[in-house]
Amino acid sequence: MFHDVAVLLFAITAGLTASGITANGYRLAESALKAKPSSTVYHISMVVAGPSVLLENAAKAWKEKSCSWIAFWLAAAVAAYWSLAIGLLIVEVALAV
Repeated sequence: MFHDVAVLLFAITAGLTASGITANGYRLAESALKAKPSSTVYHISMVVAGPSVLLENAAKAWKEKSCSWIAFWLAAAVAAYWSLAIGLLIVEVALAV
């Protein structure tokens, strides 16, 4: 059972890490180009960067007291589940290679 929990936490962490790297890469590309990339590039990058952006926006809203603790934790749970999906994809690709 401990192995399963460890794999679960590893997959969530891997997904959130990939999400953060993608979000920061998009922001760097946006500032280097001094313009917004196409909406297609934005939407494709947000598929992976979504959990990081969602968690960042929820934390900012909670800090500014513009959302309740229930909304914050719901957003955190959605971000964790999204990160799990991305992380499981990363683990599957890593095992296949």
